[in-house]
Amino acid sequence: MPKKIVIIGGVAGGASFAARLRRLSEDAEIIILERGEHVSFSNCSLPYYLSRIINESASLIMMTPERLKRQYNIDARTRCEATEIDRDRKTVTVKNLTANENYTLPYDVLVLSPGAAPILPRSIEGIDRENVFSVRNVSDIIRLDEYIHARAIKNIAVVGGGFIGCEIAENLAEAKLNVTLVEAMDQIMTPFDFDMIQILHKEMLDNGIDLILGDGVSKVTDGKIVLKSGREIKSEAVVMAIGVAPETQLAKAAGLEIGATGGIKVNNRYQTSDKNIYAIGDAIEVYNSQTKKPMRLALAWPAQMEARDAADAVMGCARMGRGFIGSSVIRIFKKIAASTGLNERIAKECGIPYDTALVIPFDKVSLMPDAAPIHLKLLFETPTGRILGAQAIGEHDAHRLIDIIASVIHFHGTIYDLSATELCYAPVVSTAKDAAQMAALVAENLLERKFRQVHLDKLRDLVEQKAVIIDVREKGEYNAGHIEGATNIPLSELRSRTDEIPKDVPVYVHCRTSQRSYNACMALKGMGFENVHNMQGSYLAISIYEAMQEKLYGKKKILTNYNFN
Repeated sequence: MPKKIVIIGGVAGGASFAARLRRLSEDAEIIILERGEHVSFSNCSLPYYLSRIINESASLIMMTPERLKRQYNIDARTRCEATEIDRDRKTVTVKNLTANENYTLPYDVLVLSPGAAPILPRSIEGIDRENVFSVRNVSDIIRLDEYIHARAIKNIAVVGGGFIGCEIAENLAEAKLNVTLVEAMDQIMTPFDFDMIQILHKEMLDNGIDLILGDGVSKVTDGKIVLKSGREIKSEAVVMAIGVAPETQLAKAAGLEIGATGGIKVNNRYQTSDKNIYAIGDAIEVYNSQTKKPMRLALAWPAQMEARDAADAVMGCARMGRGFIGSSVIRIFKKIAASTGLNERIAKECGIPYDTALVIPFDKVSLMPDAAPIHLKLLFETPTGRILGAQAIGEHDAHRLIDIIASVIHFHGTIYDLSATELCYAPVVSTAKDAAQMAALVAENLLERKFRQVHLDKLRDLVEQKAVIIDVREKGEYNAGHIEGATNIPLSELRSRTDEIPKDVPVYVHCRTSQRSYNACMALKGMGFENVHNMQGSYLAISIYEAMQEKLYGKKKILTNYNFN
């Protein structure tokens, strides 16, 4: 067994590897080299210091070198940067950044956990200004916070709508700053499909964030940023969060193989092309168990699992990895948004035939005072019914639903497996027929062609074509807001008013959440109407989606009003 293990990089990957290795071997000499000031900190919690949800920056630090030495007998050296790897001699050249001295450190096994660095495009004029920040560690978040308070900053721009950008924007808004979030793509949070993400777009707008999509930054000055469109945004500080790039310079210089995605290539034991060097965390590429292709996955849970598996491999007790599917969750103000597996974009890129089921039930029995709608979208392969992915957005329970579905995906389950899964129920926490099972049952009906549906993005075409759209909500609901050109025939009156519905053209039916309209579709089908379609998501989803089409994308109005209840 190896006696001397050197780990380059701490935090989730390196520190977790070291702790696991120590539990497996009391004899090994374990050294962590960390370029930064802190060897272990909660990097996912960094944004919450800006709003003082986390009151003290010191609370972000999870483990100090002194505690690592006392509790685990691990030698953690902060402010020590690995600058060169000599694979033939099995040594690492280390620069002590505090003393400005270099030394050579031998190893039996070397573990690379350098992470990923924020992308700072040199094409942006003023990117090096002192009012431009990125957030990677505790020192970064302290520096940003101190700058804001020292200069009494009121207006700030966040560039990039991924996890870090959205969380930074949320917490700056909670700190009462005027926040503009700029995203070059047409949506934030790319794990979510375009139809689902409109819920989070609305949540940001409702909480005072100025959201700019489809535009990038070209210039940063003292008091403003200039976008590529020429638009100017008042901003005394800028946070760059457009993405991260794996730190592979050291690996490349050492001649290690780099994968197709730009991350360090590893096998299923996290060995690099050098059997004595392992790599984990944000710097590597991993195997996507669904697409069968490599991908990069900069998330904490995979880094933790990679660290454990790599430590086991070093000690000769490796588990065979099954790959990852990419489960994640974010909270934006009152909305919790979670996703797992494939979204529509990836399924299309992979050429996988699929369909989707969208349900919007309450997250608990509707009698409960805090019950709220939860939007759940399920992607499944056709014609097999294999579950491909899911996205959920709601106020309380989105991550629970996605955890359930992720488990089914992990075991290669189908919509039939999900609908038959026995889940817990109590009125204060869930519904008797869980939302995950509702989505699976809808998917079953679609797969078995018991009814047909039309997706949200087709509605505008239907309105322009003056298609037959039947709104089966009650009259008061219809009057509060409806699709232009829709005819109101409440479900309670449907059977007595079928003479108003043509049989020779397609008919599109909706209600509030697609449940009553599903019943209407089945009733009409039973009465001889063959060309009937249920509108996916119905008015609750439609109203959010169309409000954002008008406000963010400049589309014309097709609803008489917006009723989000």
